Amino acid sequence: MAPFALSSLVLTAQVDLVQQLDRVMSSLESLSAGNWAWLGVSIHLVLTVFMVVRILSTQRNTGIAIAWLVLLFAIPFFSIIAYMLVGEPYLGKSYKLRNSQAQNMLKGVAKRQDIQLAQVDDALPKRYQGVSRIGTYDTGFGVYDNHRMQLLTSADSTFDTLIQDINNASALILMEFYIIYPKGRVQEVFQALIEAVERGVECQILADSVGSFSFFTDDWYEKLVEAGVIIHQSLPVGLFKTLFKRSDLRNHRKIVVIDDDIGYTGSFNLVDPEFFKQDKAVGQWIDLIMRIQSDNAVSVVTALAAVNVTDIGAESTRNLQQLGFRIENNINMYTRKLYRPKPAINDINDKASGYLARQISSLNLSDEYGHDFKASEQDPDYEVDPDPSLPPYMHAIANMPVIDNVMAQVIPSAPRITEHVIYNTLLTIFHRADHRILITTPYFVPDEALLAALTTAAKRGVEVTLILPEKVDSFFVQHASQASYSILMEAGVNIALFKGGLLHAKTVVIDDDYCLFGTVNMDMRSFYLNMEISLALYTPSIVEQVHTCQQAYLTQCELLNLEEWESRPTYKQLFDSGIRLFSPLL
Repeated sequence: MAPFALSSLVLTAQVDLVQQLDRVMSSLESLSAGNWAWLGVSIHLVLTVFMVVRILSTQRNTGIAIAWLVLLFAIPFFSIIAYMLVGEPYLGKSYKLRNSQAQNMLKGVAKRQDIQLAQVDDALPKRYQGVSRIGTYDTGFGVYDNHRMQLLTSADSTFDTLIQDINNASALILMEFYIIYPKGRVQEVFQALIEAVERGVECQILADSVGSFSFFTDDWYEKLVEAGVIIHQSLPVGLFKTLFKRSDLRNHRKIVVIDDDIGYTGSFNLVDPEFFKQDKAVGQWIDLIMRIQSDNAVSVVTALAAVNVTDIGAESTRNLQQLGFRIENNINMYTRKLYRPKPAINDINDKASGYLARQISSLNLSDEYGHDFKASEQDPDYEVDPDPSLPPYMHAIANMPVIDNVMAQVIPSAPRITEHVIYNTLLTIFHRADHRILITTPYFVPDEALLAALTTAAKRGVEVTLILPEKVDSFFVQHASQASYSILMEAGVNIALFKGGLLHAKTVVIDDDYCLFGTVNMDMRSFYLNMEISLALYTPSIVEQVHTCQQAYLTQCELLNLEEWESRPTYKQLFDSGIRLFSPLL
């Protein structure tokens, strides 16, 4: 009787449910058009109120909040969906947790080894000591001294020097790029990596899954994997993943580490400008990258390696586990010279982990976190005869010499991890400038605070110059940038439009003794959404080299005139102003 009774109860419940559904459907069918309209309005009001509260409570930047509110009331349903997908800088709870765990692993090792952290910050000019501490507080990396640095000013010099370093590598090659485009001389780099693996060098590449999409679908990807190069996708996207993390947050970093003592960073993606984006009608991309060398235990090179390996560890639970396992098992077991782990294909790099274990004592983790140029071969004023094979705008900056004894600091930034470290650093140095601010950036979309910092500096007598490409590969960024030109020029800021291609270099020179150099554009995406890497330079001789490049770019620029700019047709000015309303979202 028990099974029969249970079946009867289930049947009765099902009948009741059907009857209730019938009553609900009947009620809905009886609703008039007016009632349906009222129901729709009510749902819209509830969703709008919810979204307003959500935006105001989560968006720390006022401009971003206002832009989303404008969209919400202009196109409500579309903006609600858009905000849920791309409204907040959310890398995903799992990714953030893994990143934090990787950082804590390194910090724990540092603590167990009783690391004595360098206090190089005290040797800086007093006005920059506070600036450097902004980066140290948010990232854990301090200012390191005694580097040899070489500014590479053209794609060919970069490829020549990088390939030579790869060919000379003895143990480890780490690469991290936003864009890898497998055409032109990039294939020479790939071939050099394959040959390096064949002679026992461990090679690892971390590439952004969106920016390097063409690489992951190219035959060269399979060739590299088959040869033993370890390749990881950074921040992979997918329909399911979109539900848990924002898909347009990208890894915009450019990092190369070779063995124990050589590093690269700058604006240079792993692309050959003769082949890259030739259909955009903006000319060839022009970049700068810094080659860094140091024999010190504490250096920028080890900081770059730590950023790279942490990024890899954050990509998957398996990577994180392997990182922890190898650190725990290899620390104190081998000397720096004798340690040679066995390779593990398509896993986190054994030698990368071993490298961290060997070098961990160099990391400042006190907080929570071409051509082969020789300095002796160069003329002291590094002027050379023009090379007819080079574009005209490159003649003045060919063959930069090596600079010794450079003091520098690595500043990595990522959404919800290091918060607004680059943005805060920029605002601080703009307000501390005494006589010069010179900026090159391909994408210039400032918010009100950044705009005020630049205009205020100009009004108090600082010479402020922006060197921007005449054309960029983003329609909306182009017009959002133009909307601020009048405000800047009225305050005395010089705006120079570069005509020699898409000037992709990201440099900020303050007076004669500070430079911010790296991957960060002057826009909200770089400040708040992308994973970026910057190099703060505190040595006047290397700062002067960057300034020399900026001056060379100026020779290929047209200086805007305020009167002529404001004489443009009214509809163009209105369009720029309209786009500017949404500039915080670009």
